[in-house]
Amino acid sequence: MATSSRYASILPGERLPPWLRRSVGNASDLATVQGVVKQQRLHTICEEGRCPNRGECYAAGTATFLLGGPICTRSCAFCQVEKGLAPMPLDDNEAERVADAVQTLNLRYVVLTAVARDDQPDHGAALFTATMAAIRRRNPLIAIEVLTPDFWGGHRDEGAAVAAQRERLATVLAAQPVCFNHNLETVERLQGEVRRGATYSRSLALLQTARELAPSIPTKSGLMLGLGEGRDEVIAALHDLRSVDCQRLTLGQYLRPSLSHLPVARYWPPEEFDSLAEIARDLGFAQVRSGPLVRSSYHAEAS
Repeated sequence: MATSSRYASILPGERLPPWLRRSVGNASDLATVQGVVKQQRLHTICEEGRCPNRGECYAAGTATFLLGGPICTRSCAFCQVEKGLAPMPLDDNEAERVADAVQTLNLRYVVLTAVARDDQPDHGAALFTATMAAIRRRNPLIAIEVLTPDFWGGHRDEGAAVAAQRERLATVLAAQPVCFNHNLETVERLQGEVRRGATYSRSLALLQTARELAPSIPTKSGLMLGLGEGRDEVIAALHDLRSVDCQRLTLGQYLRPSLSHLPVARYWPPEEFDSLAEIARDLGFAQVRSGPLVRSSYHAEAS
C-alpha cells in the first residue's frame, strides 16, 4: 500500500466511481437532527465521520451518538475524529443530554459509540452505562446497541491488562444492550498501519469474551475494504470472526476523509460485496450488511 508523501494527494484512481455517488438524504431530516445535536452540544459519528447514509438513518429513527467528547486518544489512520493525548474532561451531563436528544427526536433505535478514552481508569466503560440508563429512564422500550473501543490498556502486566479489559466489558454488558459491536476494521496484515493502538488479536479476544460473559447478547463486527487487502485476507478475517462466534457483520468501502488520512488503494465494486456477503452467510453469520456504502450502524435497527 503506497503511503508516500504522507498521503499528500488524491490520485485519479481515488475519484469516486458511480456506485459511490449518493445523495446524503432528505434535507429536512438532516437539518432536524443536526439542530438538536447542536443545541444539546453533542457529537454523533454520523456527522463527525460524514457518513453517507445519515439522512436515511435519521429518517428511519436511528442515530449513532459519539460519547466522551470529540477528541480520541488513539490515532487511527482512517478515522475522521480529532485525535489528542489530552482530551477534554468528561462531561457529567452528557448522558442526560443524549437522552434528551433521543426523546426529542423520537428515536426508536440508538447506537452508542465513543472515542477511545485511554486517559480514564475505566477507559470510558461508564460512559456507555450512564447513557443507557438515562435513555431508559425516559423510555425503557428504546433499543440500544453499543459500539465500543477495545477497553485495553492501563497495565504493564499482560494478565492484569486482560483482567481489566474483561471488567470494563462486563460493566457495559451488564447494562443489557441489544447488540455488542466492536469493529475489527481491517485484515490482520494491515492492522498496524490502519488501527494504531489496537491489535487484531485483542479485538477478537474482546468479541470472544463478550460471548462468554453475555451469551444472550449478539456480537457484531465490521471491516472496511479498500485499504490494500486481498480477497483471501478478507475471507480469512471472516473465518476468524466466526471462530469467536461473532454473529453479525458489516462490510463497507473505506472512503478517505482528508488528505492526511490513508489513501484508498481500491474501490471494491458492488458485485464483490455481494459475493463476500454470500460467503459470510455460508460461514454462519446470522446477519450480514455488505455494500460500498454500508457502515457499522447501517440498518442496525433491522435485526
